[in-house]
Amino acid sequence: MVENKDVDTRLNRITPLQQIIASSTGALLTSLIVTPLDVIKIRLQAQVQPFTKGKCFVYCNGLMDHLCVCDNGNSKVWYKAPGRLKGTTDAFVQIVRNEGLKSLWGGLPPTLVMAVPATAIYFTCYDQLRDIFTKTFCIDASSAALIAGAVARFGSVTVISPLELIRTKMQFRPQTYKALLQYIHGDIAKDGWRSLWKGWGPTVLRDVPFSAIYWYNYEHGKNWLCQTYNRVEPSVTISFAAGAASGAVAAVITLPFDVVKTRRQVEVGEYEVFSSSSKRSASTWRAMNTIIAERGLAGLFAGLSPRLIKVVPACAIMISTYEFGKSFFRELNREEEPKTF
Repeated sequence: MVENKDVDTRLNRITPLQQIIASSTGALLTSLIVTPLDVIKIRLQAQVQPFTKGKCFVYCNGLMDHLCVCDNGNSKVWYKAPGRLKGTTDAFVQIVRNEGLKSLWGGLPPTLVMAVPATAIYFTCYDQLRDIFTKTFCIDASSAALIAGAVARFGSVTVISPLELIRTKMQFRPQTYKALLQYIHGDIAKDGWRSLWKGWGPTVLRDVPFSAIYWYNYEHGKNWLCQTYNRVEPSVTISFAAGAASGAVAAVITLPFDVVKTRRQVEVGEYEVFSSSSKRSASTWRAMNTIIAERGLAGLFAGLSPRLIKVVPACAIMISTYEFGKSFFRELNREEEPKTF
């Protein structure tokens, strides 16, 4: 019995490299599908509240944020002031007609440089940690999913944070690598190594709870759907539905931290580029209190609809592609098993 169980476990296992390939494919596909939605959303927002010199907006490709700064209505990177758009469909048609199809994926390349590796590390670490918690420490599956999701996201955010800071500085103020290194060295000399992790706090407060809630609900939803439809492994449809539902729940619960993170990103962006005299939020909690004082409790849940429109399909596409990739590699490994043993 023990030997048969070991064989089944081995046949269902995939290598870390295969997990990385599956998650990278999911990250790329998610970005390609979700990015046009955010480009259209930004264009529609801009004509209601036109961007002016020094004004920042946050663009997201479904995997990570990308802060852009406008100069006289135009971003220095890719964004152009739009003409009059009547709605989502009209925006799609006008952008393609006037600027070409590739404009729907404006701003995607610089973000993908970090988004795909970060997502691959995150998903691979989650699977590895979940297996360790369940098999080595005998933690139940639900608790293991929650803990592994939180730890994996915490590690991913911590590793990527300095790179995100460097990318943001280069985007705001074009400069040589030598000048950039001198600027960073000056920050380190003044504030220490922790200066490389500016903005890490609100990002962790948003992403770590999101990840824990997401994976906990996803594993529950996936298992329930598999039992309901009598399946051993989740189909693409099951993964898609469970991912969408769990992503929606996590997005609503963690929205206040996302509002704070976006506000602080914009404040830091305007301060860095245009030397704004406005003071930046001293802490996440103080920023929350400021928002509540200005807009009431509802201010912490501003932008719920746009966040759900981005997060739900991004989570659904990412996890269903990842699960499909893992199933593909499991089947491939099973076919090769007799040749190896």
